Amino acid sequence: MKKTLILLVAFLAATPVFAQSEFNGLNMNMGNIFRMSDAKTRSISPENFTGEKGKGGMAVPDPNAPVNTANATNAARNLGQGWKVNPFIRIKPGETFTLAEIEGPGAIQHIWMTPTGNWRFSIIRFYWDDEEKPSVEVPVGDFFAMGWNEYAPLSSLAICVNPGSAFNCYWPMPFRKKCKITMENINDQDEMRLYYQIDYTLTDVPEDAAYFHAQFNRTNPNETSDYKIVENIKGKGHFVGLYMAWGVNNNGWWGEGEIKFFMDGDTKFPTICGTGTEDYFCGSYNFDRGGQYTVFNTPYAGLHQVIKPDGTYKSQQRFGLYRWHILDPIRFEKDLKVTIQDLGWRHGGRYLPQKSDISSVAFWYQAEPHAQFPKLPEWEKLEVN
Repeated sequence: MKKTLILLVAFLAATPVFAQSEFNGLNMNMGNIFRMSDAKTRSISPENFTGEKGKGGMAVPDPNAPVNTANATNAARNLGQGWKVNPFIRIKPGETFTLAEIEGPGAIQHIWMTPTGNWRFSIIRFYWDDEEKPSVEVPVGDFFAMGWNEYAPLSSLAICVNPGSAFNCYWPMPFRKKCKITMENINDQDEMRLYYQIDYTLTDVPEDAAYFHAQFNRTNPNETSDYKIVENIKGKGHFVGLYMAWGVNNNGWWGEGEIKFFMDGDTKFPTICGTGTEDYFCGSYNFDRGGQYTVFNTPYAGLHQVIKPDGTYKSQQRFGLYRWHILDPIRFEKDLKVTIQDLGWRHGGRYLPQKSDISSVAFWYQAEPHAQFPKLPEWEKLEVN
């Protein structure tokens, strides 16, 4: 039996993402990494804004250079061209900077960045092909599962956050005509500094490849105790992940609520109904071992952040949780709505409808066009307070 399990694990690890006839270098794993491909690897950073072949590290130290073309001029002044002259950009309050503009077909494979300032006030957006409205619109901290503007280590297949505040995304993002990625600084006072690198491949995209989407939501406080993670998803696709930043305003265990997936015409009752918040995030019994919350990271799910009151200015309990549906995507044909109940406990063994501070990011793939997202709140409604 043990030998059979070992062989099964080895087989699963070696299984390619695509069948042999479909492989084109879009996705690699340990099962197909040895295979050759005609795909072309490119990378965009402040040292090569276009990702063009042979065009990296060309900036020249110049104190009079235009903004964001030689930001490390002083450090490189004795070394000259080719010596880390423009490794970062600055984005002023109210400005939007285009991080990448790529002609397809191709796919984003990895994004690394380390933004300074308030992560809730930096909005990342992705546009696919010729769309005018973004398919991704999320505060950058929440996109990388750091919604409380505080670092916490996170190690998973889709998102990694490493010391000191290095954000990494591994969601594959295919596009056919064009990809555009922007960052907006909605802070009304402070400039942000951003180091970043966007790694991508230029390659054919399979006909059945869907487009990546991510949508942010926040309710503070949650007056209905029935929090809407996402609604009004229209089209065919599959839900692949959820990040939640959950701030609790009452004593006791806060995660009795059930998650619900309403799909393809469901009205009052959903097709998928969970059994509790910690259960959905692949834990159990309040994440409690010995009377303490237990932080954990796994490839697919985790409670990676527990912020405790400190007796002075941090007055509330706050949590960060993620659940990636990589091996178990939730597929829908026409529409999808996702909710989660905001429930704790009160006297007499009764549920307590809570009024928590909840933020979330829903991640999914779908065929375009997508339904228009709700308007992102102003910074006052996004601020962690």
